[in-house]
Amino acid sequence: MLSHHRHGRRLLNYLSKPQHFSTTTATFSAPPPPRVSDAASHVSSPGAVDTDPGALAPDDAIVALSSLADSAGSAAALELFRRLASRQDVRHLMRLYVTAATTFVDRGSLPMAHEAMRRMVAAFAEAGRLPEAADMVFEMRSHGLPFCVETANWVLRAGLDTGSFAYARKVFDGMVTRGGLLPDARSFRALIVGCCRDGRMEEVDALLTVMQGQGFCLDNATCTVIVRVFCQKGRFRDVSELFRRMLEMGTPPNVVNYTAWIDGLCKRAYVKQAFYVLEEMVAKGLKPNVYTHTSLINGLCKIGWTERAFRLFLKLIKSSSYKPNVHTYTVMIGGYCKEGKLARAEMLLGRMVEQGLAPNTNTYTTLISGHCKEGSFNCAFELMNKMRREGFQPNIYTYNALIDGLCKKGKIQEAYKVLRMANNQGLQLDKVTYTVMITEHCKQGHITYALDLFNRMAENGCHPDIHTYTTLIARYCQQRQMEESQKLFDKCLAIELVPTKQTYTSMIAGYCKVGKSTSALRVFERMVQNGCQADSITYGALISGLCKESRLEEARALYEGMLDKRLVPCEVTPVTLAFEYCRREKAVVAVSILDRLDKRRKNHTVNVLVRKLSAIGHVEDASLFLKKALDVDLAVDRLAYTSFINSCYANKKYALATEISEKISSSQDKDAAAMT
Repeated sequence: MLSHHRHGRRLLNYLSKPQHFSTTTATFSAPPPPRVSDAASHVSSPGAVDTDPGALAPDDAIVALSSLADSAGSAAALELFRRLASRQDVRHLMRLYVTAATTFVDRGSLPMAHEAMRRMVAAFAEAGRLPEAADMVFEMRSHGLPFCVETANWVLRAGLDTGSFAYARKVFDGMVTRGGLLPDARSFRALIVGCCRDGRMEEVDALLTVMQGQGFCLDNATCTVIVRVFCQKGRFRDVSELFRRMLEMGTPPNVVNYTAWIDGLCKRAYVKQAFYVLEEMVAKGLKPNVYTHTSLINGLCKIGWTERAFRLFLKLIKSSSYKPNVHTYTVMIGGYCKEGKLARAEMLLGRMVEQGLAPNTNTYTTLISGHCKEGSFNCAFELMNKMRREGFQPNIYTYNALIDGLCKKGKIQEAYKVLRMANNQGLQLDKVTYTVMITEHCKQGHITYALDLFNRMAENGCHPDIHTYTTLIARYCQQRQMEESQKLFDKCLAIELVPTKQTYTSMIAGYCKVGKSTSALRVFERMVQNGCQADSITYGALISGLCKESRLEEARALYEGMLDKRLVPCEVTPVTLAFEYCRREKAVVAVSILDRLDKRRKNHTVNVLVRKLSAIGHVEDASLFLKKALDVDLAVDRLAYTSFINSCYANKKYALATEISEKISSSQDKDAAAMT
């Protein structure tokens, strides 16, 4: 468990002797000789000059603490202790807290002693020395200060607040093994919130089970934290189980808990399910509030149902219970901006002001982003000037909206001007700023500029994320510089970034482009092992690469595997695979490639293949596809038919041209007869 604090034990032994402390914090072995101006005399000797002990040097002030307790009582000593604990030159000295705690213990003032320990925990956690403070808390038991769950919870929360989850967990477990007391409901809640913050949802499940077994209740605030993390991870069914547990614990879910669930569903565009949850909530007698409706409006806008969102928005306006707030208006404005309906968005901004609501930075940024997407940069800059006049300073998100809009229109020089404006305002560029600029440089082929920004990003303490790395990797792959892209990919793994589907697909496509399908397969295998789901684009790139290297059986196995996963292949994938089989005189296998395609895709594949095969004189193979198409009532387009007939005549295959022409005529006659 927690390591033994040997300096703390020596300090406690030393404190039992009536001597002065040394100002050094490293050792406690040899106290200095008594000073001529004894600190205690300032507070206890009658006739002494009235000196403020809180203004004394650290050593003298700490000694004065005990003397003040003797002369004026524990309350006066506590007041002095609090003053000293706020002094920067004293607050991180262990002996201050130990002196205070032992002084209060000697006078039977245990609550004051516990306060001293808790202040020590907070101060030492702030200085990155939490284990020292925790060891001293445990050590104080041998000097008359019992270990209590409130102080243990302070240590626990300090560990969590400083990002040391592993240490906080040790403290929690050590309450029983080392402290001899049981965690209370607050201990469980604190650790559960820490687990949520760290994404340790399996531990949350285990803690909830233990908590329930010990008869503790989960409060609604902690429940909301858990719900939000479950939703972020897509574990929506677990929310139902959590609510069931809460009912068993005696704390039914409230409106805030349900709203968190609805909000999580809407953010993932599961709007239909969100309305089912709303119905469940209302059935339990809970009345949705403005935040519930705002989440639903946001979800409807996200899936493009802006008019339905507006109807719900109007319902809020007409409600006598609650009205739309600034966030509600901003969400609705964002919905219209997303659809390019800027006039309606501007109308809502005006209506918002009429209702006495002041647009905030987020509202203006949303509208600015809408204008940028439409290329209305003059309007966007006018809005930014207006928000300044209204007393709102543009933030980095405002500038990012402008920079992103300019970059997407290819105006990178103008984007740099906006970037300088943000710098002049003293704003720190974030990952979005850098990634947008890097992406645009990559699109324009300026890989040197992109790398310069990438390096500057890290130098400025803004660490690139996987999306930034993926942008550069993709560009190197497009330029066939696979050695450079592999270096970046390896660096991602080294710093524990998780490659996305786009990262893996870029690497696979790049290796296939340079004829290294074995390397591409290795990347694909890593992708599968790491649980990243490949899509039809990933499979298409790999199948194409294998076909180029005549590894048709491996390509076909991948193709079948893709269909087994119910992925719809890109239009080019079956064409590529079937065409390569035909080139190697395996037309029968090529035709079988069509068997598992839907009618529309099968029709497209046949027409493209007939044109490609006719172009290289493989009219016999082309005729097999035409016969297959006619047998299953597929439509042969005019371009494919003309290409086939011309190729037949060019290769003197007159009988074949006649046979297919008659088949097509017969098929058309049947269709005409069926219509009459």
